[in-house]
Amino acid sequence: MKIPSPFVTLAGLSAFASASQIFAGSNLYYAAGLTSSQQDTLLSGLQDAGVKVLRVWLDGQSGTIKGTTINSFNSLQSSSPSSYDETVLNRLDDFMAKAKGYEVKLMISMHSYNTLEAHDDFYGQWYGTGDFYTDANALQYFKERSAHVLAHVNSHNGKTWGNSPEYIFAFEAQNEAMHDNYKQSNVPALEQWQCTMATAIKDNMKWTSDILVTTGGGAYVDASLPAGYFTCDALDVLAIHAYGVGDFSESKLQPYVQKAQDNGKKLIMQEWGACYFDTSNNRCNPSSPLASGTRDDNIGKWAQTFNEVEIPWMYWQILPNEGPHQDWDYEIGIGGKNWDTLKSVAKGAAGYGSAFDFSKWL
Repeated sequence: MKIPSPFVTLAGLSAFASASQIFAGSNLYYAAGLTSSQQDTLLSGLQDAGVKVLRVWLDGQSGTIKGTTINSFNSLQSSSPSSYDETVLNRLDDFMAKAKGYEVKLMISMHSYNTLEAHDDFYGQWYGTGDFYTDANALQYFKERSAHVLAHVNSHNGKTWGNSPEYIFAFEAQNEAMHDNYKQSNVPALEQWQCTMATAIKDNMKWTSDILVTTGGGAYVDASLPAGYFTCDALDVLAIHAYGVGDFSESKLQPYVQKAQDNGKKLIMQEWGACYFDTSNNRCNPSSPLASGTRDDNIGKWAQTFNEVEIPWMYWQILPNEGPHQDWDYEIGIGGKNWDTLKSVAKGAAGYGSAFDFSKWL
Protein backbone atom coordinates (compact mmCIF):
# COMPACT_ATOMS: atom_id res chain seq x y z
CA MET A 1 0.00 0.00 0.00
CA LYS A 2 1.22 3.48 -0.85
CA ILE A 3 0.15 5.32 2.32
CA PRO A 4 -1.37 8.69 2.30
CA SER A 5 -22.31 -15.82 5.52
CA PRO A 6 -19.20 -17.79 4.19
CA PHE A 7 -18.96 -17.31 0.43
CA VAL A 8 -18.31 -20.98 -0.33
CA THR A 9 -19.77 -22.43 -3.50
CA LEU A 10 -20.10 -26.05 -4.58
CA ALA A 11 -17.02 -25.52 -6.72
CA GLY A 12 -15.15 -24.34 -3.66
CA LEU A 13 -16.29 -27.32 -1.63
CA SER A 14 -15.14 -29.61 -4.37
CA ALA A 15 -11.73 -27.95 -4.38
CA PHE A 16 -11.45 -28.46 -0.63
CA ALA A 17 -10.39 -32.02 -1.28
CA SER A 18 -7.20 -30.85 -3.04
CA ALA A 19 -3.81 -31.14 -1.38
CA SER A 20 -3.58 -27.46 -0.43
CA GLN A 21 -6.09 -24.78 0.47
CA ILE A 22 -6.38 -21.05 0.14
CA PHE A 23 -5.46 -19.13 3.29
CA ALA A 24 -6.35 -15.59 4.26
CA GLY A 25 -4.00 -13.02 5.75
CA SER A 26 -3.92 -9.34 6.60
CA ASN A 27 -1.61 -6.34 6.98
CA LEU A 28 -0.90 -3.94 9.83
CA TYR A 29 2.15 -1.83 9.14
CA TYR A 30 2.23 -0.30 12.63
CA ALA A 31 1.80 -3.56 14.57
CA ALA A 32 4.98 -2.91 16.58
CA GLY A 33 3.19 -0.02 18.29
CA LEU A 34 0.16 -1.92 19.59
CA THR A 35 -0.44 -2.14 23.33
CA SER A 36 -0.87 -5.56 24.90
CA SER A 37 -4.67 -5.25 24.94
CA GLN A 38 -4.72 -4.06 21.32
CA GLN A 39 -2.58 -7.05 20.38
CA ASP A 40 -5.01 -9.43 22.04
CA THR A 41 -8.00 -7.82 20.34
CA LEU A 42 -6.33 -8.01 16.95
CA LEU A 43 -4.93 -11.51 17.27
CA SER A 44 -8.08 -13.04 18.72
CA GLY A 45 -10.07 -11.48 15.89
CA LEU A 46 -7.64 -12.79 13.29
CA GLN A 47 -7.80 -16.27 14.79
CA ASP A 48 -11.59 -16.14 14.84
CA ALA A 49 -11.53 -15.25 11.14
CA GLY A 50 -9.07 -18.03 10.30
CA VAL A 51 -6.37 -15.52 9.30
CA LYS A 52 -2.98 -17.23 9.25
CA VAL A 53 -0.47 -14.50 8.30
CA LEU A 54 -0.03 -10.86 9.31
CA ARG A 55 2.32 -8.58 7.38
CA VAL A 56 4.19 -5.98 9.43
CA TRP A 57 6.79 -3.27 8.68
CA LEU A 58 9.95 -1.97 10.37
CA ASP A 59 9.42 1.75 9.68
CA GLY A 60 8.82 4.07 12.63
CA GLN A 61 5.32 5.23 13.57
CA SER A 62 3.81 7.48 16.23
CA GLY A 63 0.58 9.02 17.49
CA THR A 64 -2.82 7.80 16.36
CA ILE A 65 -2.99 5.87 13.09
CA LYS A 66 -6.30 4.78 11.56
CA GLY A 67 -7.94 5.38 14.94
CA THR A 68 -5.37 3.27 16.80
CA THR A 69 -3.42 5.18 19.46
CA ILE A 70 -0.08 3.39 19.54
CA ASN A 71 3.11 3.30 21.55
CA SER A 72 5.50 5.21 19.29
CA PHE A 73 8.61 3.55 17.91
CA ASN A 74 11.47 4.69 15.69
CA SER A 75 12.49 3.21 12.37
CA LEU A 76 15.09 0.47 12.49
CA GLN A 77 17.56 2.91 10.90
CA SER A 78 17.38 6.69 10.68
CA SER A 79 20.30 9.05 10.17
CA SER A 80 23.16 6.78 9.11
CA PRO A 81 23.99 3.18 8.17
CA SER A 82 25.15 2.48 11.73
CA SER A 83 22.20 4.12 13.51
CA TYR A 84 20.20 1.03 14.43
CA ASP A 85 17.33 1.39 16.89
CA GLU A 86 16.34 -2.06 18.13
CA THR A 87 12.97 -0.95 19.53
CA VAL A 88 10.92 -2.14 16.57
CA LEU A 89 12.66 -5.52 16.56
CA ASN A 90 12.25 -5.99 20.30
CA ARG A 91 8.58 -5.02 20.14
CA LEU A 92 8.00 -7.53 17.37
CA ASP A 93 9.83 -10.21 19.36
CA ASP A 94 7.06 -9.99 21.92
CA PHE A 95 4.33 -9.66 19.33
CA MET A 96 5.34 -12.69 17.25
CA ALA A 97 5.69 -14.85 20.36
CA LYS A 98 2.17 -13.89 21.39
CA ALA A 99 0.86 -14.35 17.83
CA LYS A 100 2.05 -17.96 17.86
CA GLY A 101 -0.52 -18.68 20.55
CA TYR A 102 -3.21 -17.44 18.17
CA GLU A 103 -1.83 -19.52 15.27
CA VAL A 104 -0.73 -16.41 13.36
CA LYS A 105 2.70 -16.01 11.74
CA LEU A 106 4.34 -12.78 10.60
CA MET A 107 5.45 -11.66 7.18
CA ILE A 108 8.26 -9.14 7.77
CA SER A 109 8.67 -6.23 5.35
CA MET A 110 12.13 -4.81 6.02
CA HIS A 111 11.52 -1.34 4.54
CA SER A 112 8.95 0.64 2.59
CA TYR A 113 9.14 2.81 -0.48
CA ASN A 114 6.90 5.21 1.47
CA THR A 115 9.75 5.88 3.90
CA LEU A 116 12.18 6.28 1.04
CA GLU A 117 9.92 8.74 -0.76
CA ALA A 118 9.27 10.76 2.40
CA HIS A 119 13.03 10.99 3.16
CA ASP A 120 12.32 9.63 6.63
CA ASP A 121 15.65 7.85 6.86
CA PHE A 122 19.15 8.16 5.43
CA TYR A 123 18.31 5.95 2.45
CA GLY A 124 15.86 8.53 1.16
CA GLN A 125 17.96 11.50 2.27
CA TRP A 126 21.17 10.26 0.70
CA TYR A 127 19.96 8.37 -2.37
CA GLY A 128 16.37 9.30 -3.15
CA THR A 129 13.93 7.00 -4.89
CA GLY A 130 16.15 6.37 -7.90
CA ASP A 131 19.77 5.98 -6.78
CA PHE A 132 18.70 3.84 -3.84
CA TYR A 133 18.15 0.96 -6.26
CA THR A 134 21.38 1.31 -8.24
CA ASP A 135 24.08 3.01 -6.12
CA ALA A 136 26.71 0.50 -4.97
CA ASN A 137 26.93 1.94 -1.45
CA ALA A 138 23.16 1.98 -1.05
CA LEU A 139 22.99 -1.63 -2.14
CA GLN A 140 25.65 -2.64 0.38
CA TYR A 141 24.03 -0.70 3.22
CA PHE A 142 20.70 -2.36 2.55
CA LYS A 143 22.28 -5.81 2.43
CA GLU A 144 23.75 -5.05 5.84
CA ARG A 145 20.31 -4.00 7.06
CA SER A 146 18.79 -7.32 5.98
CA ALA A 147 21.67 -9.20 7.64
CA HIS A 148 21.04 -7.24 10.85
CA VAL A 149 17.35 -8.14 10.82
CA LEU A 150 17.98 -11.81 10.18
CA ALA A 151 20.66 -11.99 12.90
CA HIS A 152 18.44 -10.38 15.55
CA VAL A 153 17.88 -12.83 18.42
CA ASN A 154 14.38 -13.17 19.84
CA SER A 155 14.57 -13.55 23.60
CA HIS A 156 11.45 -15.73 23.61
CA ASN A 157 13.06 -18.60 21.72
CA GLY A 158 16.75 -17.67 21.88
CA LYS A 159 17.01 -17.93 18.09
CA THR A 160 17.68 -15.48 15.30
CA TRP A 161 14.79 -14.23 13.19
CA GLY A 162 16.34 -15.98 10.22
CA ASN A 163 15.98 -19.26 12.11
CA SER A 164 12.51 -18.73 13.61
CA PRO A 165 10.02 -20.37 11.26
CA GLU A 166 7.72 -21.02 14.22
CA TYR A 167 7.11 -17.26 14.27
CA ILE A 168 7.92 -15.99 10.78
CA PHE A 169 6.24 -16.96 7.53
CA ALA A 170 8.26 -14.83 5.10
CA PHE A 171 10.65 -11.92 4.65
CA GLU A 172 10.48 -9.24 1.98
CA ALA A 173 13.08 -6.57 1.23
CA GLN A 174 10.74 -3.63 0.62
CA ASN A 175 7.08 -2.72 0.30
CA GLU A 176 6.28 -1.63 -3.29
CA ALA A 177 9.90 -1.25 -4.35
CA MET A 178 10.52 1.42 -7.00
CA HIS A 179 6.82 2.34 -6.93
CA ASP A 180 6.99 5.43 -9.14
CA ASN A 181 10.01 4.43 -11.17
CA TYR A 182 8.12 1.47 -12.58
CA LYS A 183 5.98 3.97 -14.46
CA GLN A 184 9.20 5.39 -15.92
CA SER A 185 10.00 1.98 -17.45
CA ASN A 186 13.01 1.36 -15.21
CA VAL A 187 11.95 -2.26 -14.92
CA PRO A 188 15.40 -3.86 -15.39
CA ALA A 189 16.77 -1.97 -12.36
CA LEU A 190 13.77 -3.06 -10.30
CA GLU A 191 14.16 -6.70 -11.32
CA GLN A 192 17.89 -6.69 -10.57
CA TRP A 193 17.46 -4.95 -7.18
CA GLN A 194 14.71 -7.32 -6.08
CA CYS A 195 16.71 -10.41 -6.99
CA THR A 196 19.89 -9.02 -5.43
CA MET A 197 18.16 -8.38 -2.13
CA ALA A 198 16.29 -11.67 -2.16
CA THR A 199 19.61 -13.43 -2.73
CA ALA A 200 21.14 -11.55 0.20
CA ILE A 201 18.26 -12.65 2.43
CA LYS A 202 18.61 -16.25 1.27
CA ASP A 203 22.38 -16.15 1.80
CA ASN A 204 21.94 -14.98 5.38
CA MET A 205 19.45 -17.78 6.01
CA LYS A 206 21.87 -20.24 4.36
CA TRP A 207 19.20 -20.92 1.75
CA THR A 208 16.94 -22.69 4.20
CA SER A 209 13.48 -23.47 2.90
CA ASP A 210 11.85 -23.01 6.31
CA ILE A 211 11.02 -19.31 5.79
CA LEU A 212 9.87 -17.93 2.47
CA VAL A 213 11.29 -14.94 0.60
CA THR A 214 8.77 -12.74 -1.17
CA THR A 215 8.56 -9.52 -3.08
CA GLY A 216 6.63 -6.58 -1.64
CA GLY A 217 4.21 -6.02 -4.48
CA GLY A 218 3.72 -3.02 -6.77
CA ALA A 219 1.11 -0.38 -7.47
CA TYR A 220 -1.07 -2.78 -9.47
CA VAL A 221 -0.99 -6.31 -10.86
CA ASP A 222 1.35 -5.79 -13.82
CA ALA A 223 3.70 -3.61 -11.74
CA SER A 224 3.80 -6.35 -9.13
CA LEU A 225 4.87 -9.07 -11.56
CA PRO A 226 7.60 -8.00 -14.01
CA ALA A 227 9.05 -10.87 -16.02
CA GLY A 228 12.42 -10.95 -14.25
CA TYR A 229 10.85 -11.93 -10.95
CA PHE A 230 9.76 -15.26 -12.39
CA THR A 231 13.36 -16.30 -13.18
CA CYS A 232 15.07 -15.20 -9.94
CA ASP A 233 16.05 -18.31 -7.99
CA ALA A 234 16.00 -16.52 -4.62
CA LEU A 235 12.37 -15.43 -4.86
CA ASP A 236 9.91 -18.01 -3.58
CA VAL A 237 6.76 -15.86 -3.62
CA LEU A 238 5.68 -13.06 -5.94
CA ALA A 239 3.32 -10.68 -4.18
CA ILE A 240 0.48 -8.85 -5.91
CA HIS A 241 -0.95 -5.50 -4.84
CA ALA A 242 -4.16 -4.37 -6.52
CA TYR A 243 -6.93 -1.90 -5.77
CA GLY A 244 -8.31 -1.18 -9.25
CA VAL A 245 -11.36 -3.31 -9.98
CA GLY A 246 -9.98 -4.22 -13.40
CA ASP A 247 -7.27 -6.18 -11.60
CA PHE A 248 -9.88 -8.13 -9.62
CA SER A 249 -10.79 -10.43 -12.51
CA GLU A 250 -10.07 -13.99 -13.49
CA SER A 251 -8.95 -12.91 -16.96
CA LYS A 252 -6.31 -10.63 -15.45
CA LEU A 253 -5.01 -13.01 -12.81
CA GLN A 254 -5.22 -16.48 -14.36
CA PRO A 255 -2.38 -16.00 -16.89
CA TYR A 256 -0.08 -15.03 -14.04
CA VAL A 257 -1.14 -18.09 -12.06
CA GLN A 258 -0.10 -20.26 -14.99
CA LYS A 259 3.16 -18.36 -15.45
CA ALA A 260 4.04 -18.76 -11.79
CA GLN A 261 3.33 -22.48 -11.89
CA ASP A 262 5.41 -22.85 -15.04
CA ASN A 263 8.36 -21.14 -13.32
CA GLY A 264 8.10 -22.81 -9.92
CA LYS A 265 6.95 -19.66 -8.12
CA LYS A 266 4.09 -19.00 -5.72
CA LEU A 267 1.69 -16.07 -5.92
CA ILE A 268 -0.08 -14.27 -3.12
CA MET A 269 -2.55 -11.38 -3.27
CA GLN A 270 -0.62 -9.51 -0.60
CA GLU A 271 -2.67 -6.30 -0.64
CA TRP A 272 -6.22 -5.63 -1.74
CA GLY A 273 -9.12 -3.78 -0.21
CA ALA A 274 -12.66 -2.54 -0.70
CA CYS A 275 -13.03 1.24 -0.42
CA TYR A 276 -15.46 2.56 2.19
CA PHE A 277 -16.45 5.53 0.02
CA ASP A 278 -18.57 5.84 -3.11
CA THR A 279 -15.61 6.62 -5.33
CA SER A 280 -13.06 4.87 -7.52
CA ASN A 281 -11.79 1.87 -5.56
CA ASN A 282 -8.15 2.49 -6.44
CA ARG A 283 -8.24 6.14 -5.31
CA CYS A 284 -10.59 5.91 -2.30
CA ASN A 285 -10.76 9.63 -1.59
CA PRO A 286 -13.29 10.75 1.02
CA SER A 287 -16.84 11.19 -0.26
CA SER A 288 -20.20 9.78 0.72
CA PRO A 289 -20.11 6.24 2.14
CA LEU A 290 -21.16 3.46 -0.20
CA ALA A 291 -24.81 2.51 -0.07
CA SER A 292 -25.67 0.03 2.66
CA GLY A 293 -24.60 -3.46 1.67
CA THR A 294 -22.49 -2.41 -1.33
CA ARG A 295 -19.16 -2.69 0.44
CA ASP A 296 -20.11 -6.09 1.83
CA ASP A 297 -20.98 -7.19 -1.69
CA ASN A 298 -17.64 -5.91 -3.02
CA ILE A 299 -15.67 -7.72 -0.33
CA GLY A 300 -17.52 -10.94 -1.06
CA LYS A 301 -17.27 -10.88 -4.85
CA TRP A 302 -13.61 -9.85 -5.00
CA ALA A 303 -12.51 -12.41 -2.41
CA GLN A 304 -14.51 -14.97 -4.37
CA THR A 305 -12.51 -14.17 -7.52
CA PHE A 306 -9.21 -14.73 -5.71
CA ASN A 307 -10.55 -17.98 -4.31
CA GLU A 308 -11.65 -19.18 -7.73
CA VAL A 309 -8.30 -18.41 -9.37
CA GLU A 310 -6.76 -20.19 -6.35
CA ILE A 311 -4.51 -17.38 -5.04
CA PRO A 312 -4.19 -16.92 -1.27
CA TRP A 313 -5.00 -13.36 -0.22
CA MET A 314 -4.22 -10.79 2.48
CA TYR A 315 -6.58 -7.90 3.19
CA TRP A 316 -5.45 -4.26 3.65
CA GLN A 317 -5.97 -3.83 6.66
CA ILE A 318 -7.70 -5.44 9.65
CA LEU A 319 -7.57 -3.09 12.65
CA PRO A 320 -8.05 -3.74 16.38
CA ASN A 321 -10.57 -0.86 16.35
CA GLU A 322 -13.13 0.70 14.05
CA GLY A 323 -11.39 3.01 11.59
CA PRO A 324 -12.15 6.75 11.43
CA HIS A 325 -13.09 6.55 7.70
CA GLN A 326 -10.56 9.04 6.43
CA ASP A 327 -8.53 9.17 3.22
CA TRP A 328 -7.50 5.85 1.63
CA ASP A 329 -10.02 3.97 3.74
CA TYR A 330 -9.90 0.24 3.01
CA GLU A 331 -9.50 -0.79 6.64
CA ILE A 332 -11.99 -2.90 8.56
CA GLY A 333 -12.03 -2.93 12.33
CA ILE A 334 -12.67 -6.05 14.36
CA GLY A 335 -16.29 -5.95 15.49
CA GLY A 336 -16.97 -2.86 13.37
CA LYS A 337 -18.68 -2.17 10.05
CA ASN A 338 -18.20 -4.92 7.46
CA TRP A 339 -16.26 -7.09 9.92
CA ASP A 340 -18.77 -9.94 9.83
CA THR A 341 -18.51 -10.10 6.06
CA LEU A 342 -14.73 -10.04 5.96
CA LYS A 343 -14.53 -12.60 8.75
CA SER A 344 -16.93 -14.83 6.87
CA VAL A 345 -15.06 -14.74 3.58
CA ALA A 346 -11.70 -15.18 5.33
CA LYS A 347 -12.94 -18.31 7.09
CA GLY A 348 -14.55 -19.51 3.88
CA ALA A 349 -11.30 -19.17 1.92
CA ALA A 350 -10.08 -22.45 3.41
CA GLY A 351 -12.84 -24.19 1.48
CA TYR A 352 -10.99 -23.58 -1.80
CA GLY A 353 -8.07 -25.43 -3.30
CA SER A 354 -4.94 -23.38 -3.91
CA ALA A 355 -2.79 -23.36 -7.00
CA PHE A 356 0.17 -22.94 -4.63
CA ASP A 357 0.92 -25.14 -1.65
CA PHE A 358 1.86 -23.05 1.40
CA SER A 359 0.98 -25.73 3.96
CA LYS A 360 4.61 -26.30 5.03
CA TRP A 361 4.99 -22.66 6.11
CA LEU A 362 1.66 -21.99 7.84
